[in-house]
Amino acid sequence: MRTRPLLHGLLLGVLFLLAAALIPATDARAADNGSWGVFPTPPAGAQMPDRAYFFHQGAAGTTVSDSVTVHNASDEELTFKVFATDAVNTPVGGAFALLPVETRPKDLGTWITLGPEAAGTVTVPAKGRKDIPFTMKVPEDATPGDHVGGIVALGTAVEGVQQDSKVQVGVRRSVGARIYFRVPGPVTPGLSVENVTVKRTAPVVPWTGKAPATLSYSLVNRGNVVLSPQLSVRAEGLFGRTVLNRPARDLKLVLLPGRRIDLTEPWPDSPQLDRVTVTLTATAADHPDLRSQGGAAFTAVPWPAAGATLLLLAAAATAWWLRRRRDHPSPPEPQPAEPHLTETR
Repeated sequence: MRTRPLLHGLLLGVLFLLAAALIPATDARAADNGSWGVFPTPPAGAQMPDRAYFFHQGAAGTTVSDSVTVHNASDEELTFKVFATDAVNTPVGGAFALLPVETRPKDLGTWITLGPEAAGTVTVPAKGRKDIPFTMKVPEDATPGDHVGGIVALGTAVEGVQQDSKVQVGVRRSVGARIYFRVPGPVTPGLSVENVTVKRTAPVVPWTGKAPATLSYSLVNRGNVVLSPQLSVRAEGLFGRTVLNRPARDLKLVLLPGRRIDLTEPWPDSPQLDRVTVTLTATAADHPDLRSQGGAAFTAVPWPAAGATLLLLAAAATAWWLRRRRDHPSPPEPQPAEPHLTETR
């Protein structure tokens, strides 16, 4: 029957249209996915780029020019939609990402004008490359500090199908090159640790296993520059005893200005009987004076064991009371004497 291939073709056509609207934000931590890459155009005569990403600076009103390269490492011709957009942090986990094609940029992405080579779609031959010049026009009202975005090459081929609720959507891959742009002016780094909570579990029988806990918290960049946050964790029990001490470590994140991210910190063996105060301290590698703390407290009690102990104590008290009543019965209550009647004549 020819109906099934026809329906299959129509479905792929619909999925192709839906893909651009439903693909997730592009994770640009790597500028190469094995099939194609996006990076600053190498110097004349060079095959490899001398920059991992773009970094420029300029005052409000200036124009900066550069060029981006889309490299096709595959054995077949590939076609792309190339566009400029803004960078964001994913709310959970804080990964660096570039907005998808259907989301209109509001910051650096609006400053960028790609050359005519990027009009419509861009076709790159197998093992070939395409250089696309672009300009960045800094608005007159641009705020001082860091503005971050990127240039993305979105493959036009639908490479798979995913189920999103009741709708099947096509999946298209994309790769983006980061662009960091600094507008001169007052630099005001700001960082805060917020919403610290502790969620823990404990074994039914105390101390027969570990009591894993998860520390949840938010990091907020309240300044106008990019931060590379570090985190240290300390927990104290009763009488100031140290029950956890993790020195500052790099979170391997790029926290963009104005962004809030939610993170977690595992604690595999939290105390099972204690009153604990947890303190999280956030710093930034590039700004040694920047420091923020947040905390939470919890009482670790083996509730199942405590409940069982209370039941045993209640049962023992009841048995003692019943035995005492049996061994020492209460004396009989005195009966009222019968009235003595005197006969009179």
